[in-house]
Amino acid sequence: MNTGPTTSAAPADDTPVPALMRSIGSAARAAERVLAFAPTMQKNQALVEAADALIAGRAAVLEANELDSHAARQRGLSAAMLDRLRLDAGRVDAIASGLRAVAALADPIGTVLAAWPRPNGMRIERIRVPLGVVGIIYESRPNVTADAGALCLKAGNPVILRGGSDSARSSAAIHACLEAGLAAAGLPKTCIQLVPTADRAAVGVMLAEMSDCIDVIVPRGGKSLIERVQRDARVPVIGH
Repeated sequence: MNTGPTTSAAPADDTPVPALMRSIGSAARAAERVLAFAPTMQKNQALVEAADALIAGRAAVLEANELDSHAARQRGLSAAMLDRLRLDAGRVDAIASGLRAVAALADPIGTVLAAWPRPNGMRIERIRVPLGVVGIIYESRPNVTADAGALCLKAGNPVILRGGSDSARSSAAIHACLEAGLAAAGLPKTCIQLVPTADRAAVGVMLAEMSDCIDVIVPRGGKSLIERVQRDARVPVIGH
């Protein structure tokens, strides 16, 4: 069983944002080649180990969240925004349960969607495969870090997560648990990466300068975020 995360804050990084994002993108592309062929059992192990790490590291996650919440209160965020940001023991347990629930899902990769014979005797199959590297841009809910990371991992897609600055410490603490799960299962930590800077330039780089590293962008948040992503992205967008 995992013993929990070793850190509760995103690492400081003085690398210029474009270079930082290129490094993250290159690492995700390298992880793609590993994750695409990872067996179901290994992916599930990573998710279960991450859930165990989250429970073991609950105190660190809550401490990080209290720092985020205090800073948000100081900035005068609304009660609704504060509630989206807030974690407690029950919410952390629910995040861990969500990781286990994703592990229990059937693996979508390798499913035969259709098959037909050819006159020459060959059999053609349409098989579900990973999309590639996914970029997810979201706002204040720290649970999205776990939800998005887990779903992408199960579907064989390395993911680059860029959360809101309001929840940066909370997301980093949760991400450390995901990294612990990946390491315990023998998968590269770079299968799930969290952008370690609050600089908004990182979003612009993801949208417009990483088409060779990111295959699809998924925005999760309010109308203005979704509109910006759909307007500026140079890769396909899955929005709503």
